[in-house]
Amino acid sequence: MSKLNKIKVLTIFGTRPEAIKMAPLVNKLNQEDCIEAYVCVTAQHREMLDQVLELFNIIPDFDLNIMKKNQTLTQITSKVLEGLEDVIKKVQPQIILVHGDTTTTFAGALAAFYHQVKVGHVEAGLRTHNKYSPFPEEMNRTLTGHMADFHFTPTLRNKENLINEGIHKDRIFLTGNTVIDALIETSKKEYDFRDSSLKEIDFEKHRIITVTCHRRENLGEYMHNIFYALKDIVEMFSDIEIVFPVHLNPKVRSVAAEVLGDIERIHLIEPLEYQPFVKLMAQSYLIITDSGGLQEEAPALGKPVLVVRKETERPEAIEAGTVKLVGVERKDIAKMAGELLNDSSAYKAMAQAVNPYGDGTASDRIVRIIKEQFDIS
Repeated sequence: MSKLNKIKVLTIFGTRPEAIKMAPLVNKLNQEDCIEAYVCVTAQHREMLDQVLELFNIIPDFDLNIMKKNQTLTQITSKVLEGLEDVIKKVQPQIILVHGDTTTTFAGALAAFYHQVKVGHVEAGLRTHNKYSPFPEEMNRTLTGHMADFHFTPTLRNKENLINEGIHKDRIFLTGNTVIDALIETSKKEYDFRDSSLKEIDFEKHRIITVTCHRRENLGEYMHNIFYALKDIVEMFSDIEIVFPVHLNPKVRSVAAEVLGDIERIHLIEPLEYQPFVKLMAQSYLIITDSGGLQEEAPALGKPVLVVRKETERPEAIEAGTVKLVGVERKDIAKMAGELLNDSSAYKAMAQAVNPYGDGTASDRIVRIIKEQFDIS
């Protein structure tokens, strides 16, 4: 590759989790004189995405604004592909960066491939090896991996997954996860809760469990099991309060209201912006979630995580001892939570385990690698 004085980098993301994890990288790219950085958001999520953009002071150069109520995966994919057609033609980037496993990620990588633009995949190499779990994320991530030219992996396990799939090791770079960059940056900022329901919670005398639950594969019976287990937990322990920022998906909200709506010491609140959510995690005793990202973030704050899923694409967290995979059965979830709440030594073993996802400098590494690969300085 001939030496360049400057390269154009187009970063594409569309959901709140992507925005959080790409924000520190976007800001690092903007600090480089040898990089002409552009941001395109698809707004696969709208309101939640905008909150993160404001927090990290990111103004997109392009906004596809595709979000529609009850949109299907097919509609998201086709809208992103069509919208990126003009964006890529206008910018003419040397590299397009996508993140993780969303439908925006897959469609962004596919659009780059169609235009023969190199793809950098941030948070590459995570696998459950079950194409329907998580759905559609597992295949989004896998297919993106086979279109990508540069793979930025959080852990050695992720790198090994890619090598086993035939990706050349010279295209894979161990960087840590940019979400830790975002978390550390955000946790340093002073913040007081504004939500009245959070102000009423006794964080000093009660142990707080923060809950998130929204995965497609958990909708239906499994979600009922999870929510009934939460009910069991507060009935078993009088000093426990549960804070559950309920996802905007109507299917999640209806089950939450049905099972947990009138339970004392369970607080169903609106989704939180990233900064108050980080503070909530920091003041919690335990996290129960089906989220992928929280398996990385909460341990960085010293909080044990119980994952209410059948599989996880983050086995490193389990091996490190920061996370336990508890499944989706009511009795199993309640039992494991009970063991941590009763046994201080078991709790400390998880809380003090070393987080395998990095030290908060992943974005610096990725920018350095891009400059090296394109021979710019």
